[in-house]
Amino acid sequence: MHIETPNTLVPKGDKDVFEFLTDLKNFEKLMPDNIDKFEIINEDRFLFALKGMPEIVLQRKNQTPYNQIVLGAASEKLPFTLTANINSISENSSEVTLSFEGEFNAMMAMMIKKPITNFMGTLSDNLSKI
Repeated sequence: MHIETPNTLVPKGDKDVFEFLTDLKNFEKLMPDNIDKFEIINEDRFLFALKGMPEIVLQRKNQTPYNQIVLGAASEKLPFTLTANINSISENSSEVTLSFEGEFNAMMAMMIKKPITNFMGTLSDNLSKI
């Protein structure tokens, strides 16, 4: 399953956006209002839960300075990645596209597509306000 947000204009340069996203505690600022729990586990992992949803642990999988950050599920039960692609527009602005990639059976995909799409939209909207 592939979900991608439209490009989001962020009023910061690519280096600033990259540094913001590589500091995992900043993801708490991007989370939706219905966040139930947010906890930093270590410098490469954090846990979050939205109301009515199970806890998810994300860990840093890969990063390319100023261009891309890839987070992935720490559990093999729900294998997915969340990728932020950063494109520099100018010294003080960037475009960020978030993409979600996961392998789920058809039933699971149907159940989670809308909540994940909404979640990604919220992350993207909040990213434009950093």
